[in-house]
Amino acid sequence: MSLISQNAVQKRRLKKSEADDGNDENIGSPTSIDAEVGKEAKLKNHNKERKKKRTKVQESQQNKEEEEMRQLESSLFGSLYAPLEFGTEAGAAVVAPDRDAPLFFTDRSAGGGVDHFPIYEEDMAHEDEEDVVRIKGRKPVWVDEEEERTEVDIVKVSRLRKLRKEEDEHLISGKEYEARLRGQHAKLNPFTGWADMDRKTSLPAASDGESDDEGCVDDILQNNDELVVKDTVKLLPGMLEFSRLVDANIQDPSSGPINSVQFHRNGQLMLAAGLDKHLRFFQIDGKRNPKIQSIFIGDCPVHKASFLPDGSEVILSGRRKFFYSFDLVNAAVSKIGPLTGREEKSLESFEISPDSRTIAFVGNEGYILLISAKTKQLIGTLKMNGSVRSLAFADGGNQLLSSGGDGHVYHWDLGTRKCIHKAFDDGSLAGISICTSQDSSLFATGSTSGIVNVYKRDDFLGGKRKPLKTIENLTTDIGEMKFNHDAQILAISSRKERNGMRLVHVPSFSVFQNWPGPRFSLHYPRCLDFSPGSGFLSVGHAGGKVLLYKLHHYKNA
Repeated sequence: MSLISQNAVQKRRLKKSEADDGNDENIGSPTSIDAEVGKEAKLKNHNKERKKKRTKVQESQQNKEEEEMRQLESSLFGSLYAPLEFGTEAGAAVVAPDRDAPLFFTDRSAGGGVDHFPIYEEDMAHEDEEDVVRIKGRKPVWVDEEEERTEVDIVKVSRLRKLRKEEDEHLISGKEYEARLRGQHAKLNPFTGWADMDRKTSLPAASDGESDDEGCVDDILQNNDELVVKDTVKLLPGMLEFSRLVDANIQDPSSGPINSVQFHRNGQLMLAAGLDKHLRFFQIDGKRNPKIQSIFIGDCPVHKASFLPDGSEVILSGRRKFFYSFDLVNAAVSKIGPLTGREEKSLESFEISPDSRTIAFVGNEGYILLISAKTKQLIGTLKMNGSVRSLAFADGGNQLLSSGGDGHVYHWDLGTRKCIHKAFDDGSLAGISICTSQDSSLFATGSTSGIVNVYKRDDFLGGKRKPLKTIENLTTDIGEMKFNHDAQILAISSRKERNGMRLVHVPSFSVFQNWPGPRFSLHYPRCLDFSPGSGFLSVGHAGGKVLLYKLHHYKNA
């Protein structure tokens, strides 16, 4: 190796060692130390911020718990920490009293004051729109006179909107607010009469040996007042007060789709029938709903079953030439048909007149078959231009409405067996369902496109073709429709749509927003019915269950 190459190798080694020494010197340099110190400071600051945030969250949670405890103590033992303004315990918006009002008031609730004070209570019968004031013999322990000057806004807080009696009502007085809260509590808890100290009143002529209970019974028997409380308060739109109860057929669910549910006229008995060929009866109490009886019809999957309005029989039919009658009194099943002179292969659709005299079946080629409910014999036929799809009685059973494939609504006079009116259903290509209100003042039609038209019957017969309202909340075939007993609710459903059921507030023609709710599923509804007093609503679906709901606005089943 030459001398030049040896010198080059030594120079390269020397540069490499110097570079290594320089790196070692940089490790302990002031700049590197400052960087490490900066990182540690940032880490400490970050930890401090996290601790502060955690402390704030804990403090806010502790304050919230303390506030809840204060509210609970105040509700049980009165205001312990600060004077409570009227209405604030329910989250109500309280309007400040007049500044010119006196700051001090005379407490006359103690001795030397007025002997009797009125106690304001909500009139449970709702016979009048005003609250009933009843003077009782006992003197109240304490009366807050500031309630007279306090006003509560019952619209600002959503929980208090149920206390409105009119849709445009906003401010009410303190005493009015208290009375309505008491009435709302009594409505939701109707079985607290044992706590009323004045509920037992003996007759003046009763002797000392007679009990108070006997006096109450005598008092009831000696007058002709109605024992059933009537509710005349208007149902408000927007939100419907309801609750889900135990399934009506929980003790014996169906193994097939439910095609018919209906309440008996007494409001306690309900039938359920479907494609599993069973007819079941249940006693509806909302808690256990015990099964009363089950009947197996071996040769007829049931497509429709219905009580006679007088409550004596059940008519059930399917896609057969015959139908069945079940006598509730004698517990006997009778097979009727085929009908003489008719070739219908299916009698699955029918309606019964409100006077329990006539059964109208949907026949072939536009024919409507009229059957006597007493003799079960064919007594006449009616003929439409198109096919018949649905029927509904009106005017107490003296008239019949029908609709079908030609998109027209027919009015028939059953006395003369003639069509007295025929008009086109607005926007309908083929009508598949029709129903009337209990007083026959309204009727609704449903089409294959999911459109529901609501008409006033007198205006329709008078030539007015435009419906009162067109409801477009469903998009598939309207399978079932029904008005409740006072025609404030119209239920519409479609078998082809999951949760395809809506409840319509008839006075405003708006759909209730909270039905059926996010927590409840209606599956594929196939049939529905209101109890005679609209206290219960039952819905049968394709899964074989009958859902049961309680409508809190109505007190009676």
